[in-house]
Amino acid sequence: MITLSVVLPVKDAELYIGDALTSLTRNARPGYEFIVVDDGSADATGRIIDDFRGELPGLSVLRNPAPVGLADARNLGLSLASGRYVTYMDGDDWLAPGYLPRLVAAIEDLGCDFVRVDHVQAEGRKRVVHRAPQARRGVVLDPRDGILPVDGRSMVDYPYAWAGIYRRDLGDLLTFPGHLHTAEDRPWIWRLHRRARSYAVVSLAGLFYRRQVPGSLTQIGDERQLQIFDAFELVFKDLEEEPVFLPKAVRNLCALIAHHLELAERFSPELRVKFDERAADALRRLPSDLLAATLTRIESERARALSALIPELEVDLPGPRPPQEDA
Repeated sequence: MITLSVVLPVKDAELYIGDALTSLTRNARPGYEFIVVDDGSADATGRIIDDFRGELPGLSVLRNPAPVGLADARNLGLSLASGRYVTYMDGDDWLAPGYLPRLVAAIEDLGCDFVRVDHVQAEGRKRVVHRAPQARRGVVLDPRDGILPVDGRSMVDYPYAWAGIYRRDLGDLLTFPGHLHTAEDRPWIWRLHRRARSYAVVSLAGLFYRRQVPGSLTQIGDERQLQIFDAFELVFKDLEEEPVFLPKAVRNLCALIAHHLELAERFSPELRVKFDERAADALRRLPSDLLAATLTRIESERARALSALIPELEVDLPGPRPPQEDA
């Protein structure tokens, strides 16, 4: 019987996939399977994966002839998973030895639908632990209680799918919007917290999230960045039946738009125009009173950048505030 399925989509990661797979060999146990989806790689990624066929027990490899994107690649791997539990990993990250057994032990001990964990951000030789926003650790909680507060970081501000483990019988709650090539984890985390029955957070930081990777969407400004607006359209559509959470979703979107505006030098002039147009349209679709209230409560420079996109909105912006890490 398979206990854990690890779904690892990868594309053109020849510089890093060896580290990822080596770290999995140090986590392999009987009853673990590792489903690697090579999403149309054009470099040596596929050959490196093949080198691990005899080294990594439970390895299975699927290859997409042409790239379908992270969300669909994850969904493909998930559809073939047979474990009681599922976790995700990206091809440019790596795991500490023994991390996966500790992750499995956490969800089995707590008996909840999913468990979220901390992670280590790696940038060159620098290592920084990033904690999941929930302060209560090692106890079973209601996922809906992890959505708020509005003005502070909450679990929907921590959308990383790889920072956790999930019961596979959650079914469709574990799938991602397939048409999205970025921000696919935003509607995913909102749906998971609204519809699952139980969750917990434990103090475990064994996944190393590699930053500043050339070719990563965190480093590139292209048309895919516009899909943050499509992602939040899905969030707002789901919240039509639960407007109580709408202020938090508005805060989420405003923080994400402001974050991209701060990094707008990545965009070509043409893409910057498109981004500003999509952002303005998205902001205008929000209830004006709710948007105005949100802008008065966020850091002043971000508020001014957002209000400049929709000058017709009349709002008295506050003086400088300390920045908050919610994007």
